[in-house]
Amino acid sequence: MDEALLQHGGTDSQAEPRYDFSSNANALGPCPFVLSAARRADLSRYPDPQYLGLRCKLAAAHHTTPERVVVGAGASELIVRLIRYLDGPVLQLGPTFSEYARGARLAARQLLTASSPAEFLRLQRKQPGVGFICWPNNPTGDAWEPEFIARASAAGPIVLDLAYGPLCGGDVPSLESAAARAYRLYSPNKSYGLTGIRGAYVVAPRDARPLAGLAPSWVIGRDATALLEASVDPRALAWLKQNLPQLHRWRASLARALRELQLPVRESPASFLLAEVGSALRITRALRERGVRVRDASSFGLERCIRLSAQAPGARRALITNLKKLL
Repeated sequence: MDEALLQHGGTDSQAEPRYDFSSNANALGPCPFVLSAARRADLSRYPDPQYLGLRCKLAAAHHTTPERVVVGAGASELIVRLIRYLDGPVLQLGPTFSEYARGARLAARQLLTASSPAEFLRLQRKQPGVGFICWPNNPTGDAWEPEFIARASAAGPIVLDLAYGPLCGGDVPSLESAAARAYRLYSPNKSYGLTGIRGAYVVAPRDARPLAGLAPSWVIGRDATALLEASVDPRALAWLKQNLPQLHRWRASLARALRELQLPVRESPASFLLAEVGSALRITRALRERGVRVRDASSFGLERCIRLSAQAPGARRALITNLKKLL
């Protein structure tokens, strides 16, 4: 396996850094309501192997039926399962999340990479398969237009990865409406600051029980079940809505500070941005030695860029102070 395909934010083999900009988890989390629900989970018992109660709650939140909801052990596990479930080559809109390419490799599928929405649609027509669209895109922050999502959904099976959708605010429901024919992938542990709990789910355009049947028994435990149930509770949604403006202010402040260092910056509408720093590998290693972890974007094919998440003012000052010395 190519080492680049195994890289993710928020983890490495060293001691935890003082400041971590590499993970896109909500810097204002954990959400107290969701954390409390996970802690109350009875871990002495198996969960329901069919997850019926959980699927009913998720289905009600998305105005669909339980048969169209599939739960999994995080977005990465569901990506691999979706690729095995849907035929043909894997198409992605790059540079993007590395798990789509990794899933293609694990399933021995051809990987096609489009560099624009227009090319994505052309490749869909030319070589039908399963397409992956990340919204907003990780790491570039592109928020693809609903019209493109609707056209891609109509052209063939696509997976719309909404890992960062809830962190944007705005009119995500209109995007979901455009993606009515897509497999919509949700991983709310990022929005609620609990990435250590591996739980995610798919809302499918049709009965998806065959997709659920591809998973091992008890694919998630009671802690992840509790997290997913709590993620659609009005109290959790209200917490996220209340705190998003602060998170967006932190992202904007970070972008301004980086631009003052004459660095090109691409902001997402969510919690992260992309900054061009020259040699991403050199800067990433040097910052890590100084107690600051950032995401080297080389594994996305962006060797000059680092991805940074919005963090509190103290962490931001530490990052900028060290960057000034290194640049």
